[in-house]
Amino acid sequence: MIKIAPSILSADFAHLGDEVAEIKKAGADYVHFDVMDGQFVPNISIGIPVLKSLRKATDMFIDVHLMIDRPLRYVEQFCSAGADLLNVHVEADCEENIRSAIEKVRSLGKKTGVTLKPKTPADALIPYLGMVDLVLIMTVEPGFGGQRFMHDQLPKIAEVRRMLDLSCPGCELEVDGGVDAVTAKLVKEAGANVLVAGSAVFGKADRQAAVSAIRNA
Repeated sequence: MIKIAPSILSADFAHLGDEVAEIKKAGADYVHFDVMDGQFVPNISIGIPVLKSLRKATDMFIDVHLMIDRPLRYVEQFCSAGADLLNVHVEADCEENIRSAIEKVRSLGKKTGVTLKPKTPADALIPYLGMVDLVLIMTVEPGFGGQRFMHDQLPKIAEVRRMLDLSCPGCELEVDGGVDAVTAKLVKEAGANVLVAGSAVFGKADRQAAVSAIRNA
C-alpha cells in the first residue's frame, strides 16, 4: 500500500492546524514533521513546542524526522510531545548511541525509523535492521525544502528494498526529497511505499488532486 506523507515544512505555519486538516481531508496518510537544529543540517526549523501544539490539533499519524545532532538527547521529549514515529539519522552519532536512541523510542511504545543521507551507502543500515519500523532514504541533501530529486539515489532505494525484503519485509521504505507526480513513479518502481512530498502537495491549490496524483503515479 502506498502512503503519502506531506511535509509541513512547505505548509503555511500561520494556519498549520488548518493545513494539516486539509491534507487529512485530501487523503494523506502521515504528517511528515521535519526537525532541523542548524548543526546536523545547515538550517533551523521547528521543534517540541510546535509538535505539542500540532498533536492537539490532529489525530493523524505524525512521522517525526529528526535532522539533529546526537538525537538520543531529545527522543524521549519528542515522543512525549506526540510523535507516532521517530526517525533518526545514522550519521548523527556513533552506532551505539543511535541504537540506544532507537531502543528508547521503542521502550516508549512509539514506532522507530532510521534515515540515510544521499552519500551514505545502503549497508550503513545493517546494524539497525530488525530494530526499526521504517527506513527513510533522502533523495536531496537534508536541510532545505524545494530541492531537485536526485535520480542517482534510485539504485540505493532498490538495494534497500531488497535488504528489507530479506530481513524485515514488514519494514516500510520512505523516500523524501523532490517527490512529485513524476518522480513518485520512479521511487515506487524502486520499492518505496511511503512518499514524502512538500511543495508538491502544500504548493497546490487542490491538495486532494495533488495527493491522488502522487499516490497513483
